[in-house]
Amino acid sequence: METSPLNNSYASESNACMNDSNIKSAFPTKAFVTTLVVNTIWINVSEVFRYFVFVMPMMRTALSSVENVAPMNVGVFAIWGLWDTILVLTATLFVWLFLERFGYGRRNAMLAGGLFWMAVFVILWLGLLNMNLATPKILGVALPLALVEIVVAAIIVDWGMRPTPQQTHNHAVNRSGEVGRF
Repeated sequence: METSPLNNSYASESNACMNDSNIKSAFPTKAFVTTLVVNTIWINVSEVFRYFVFVMPMMRTALSSVENVAPMNVGVFAIWGLWDTILVLTATLFVWLFLERFGYGRRNAMLAGGLFWMAVFVILWLGLLNMNLATPKILGVALPLALVEIVVAAIIVDWGMRPTPQQTHNHAVNRSGEVGRF
């Protein structure tokens, strides 16, 4: 079976990139954990502020006929903790992957944050609006605040995960098939 030059090139590049020393150093664990910690603090502060100051009172007013709307109890806090954990992990990972692919920088971080915001918050709030579980007024407050939250989180990823000049050099060398960061 004959392979094309493209397949041979790809195979040699992927083999060179997947040796033991490369696998161990490919993922910037320390930078990722540090970024996760900073984003966890930021996103949790932002979520609590947005919910308690704006969303909860607005939901209770808009849905006053619904019994026990926007309750505060252990079950709600457990689900909120799960939501925040998933949000922090996916936002940080998505933005990092986006920046790795399209380049680091504030503009790309803001673009990645905007895309993530649309995929999570816009879809969530539009679904709630569609089911009459939110009002346009609530969306007018919740969505812009969520956008700020996620764009700041994306800028934190850009700051925390940006490769050093040496790592950037290794990354560029790897694309030509030599051993390095990826």
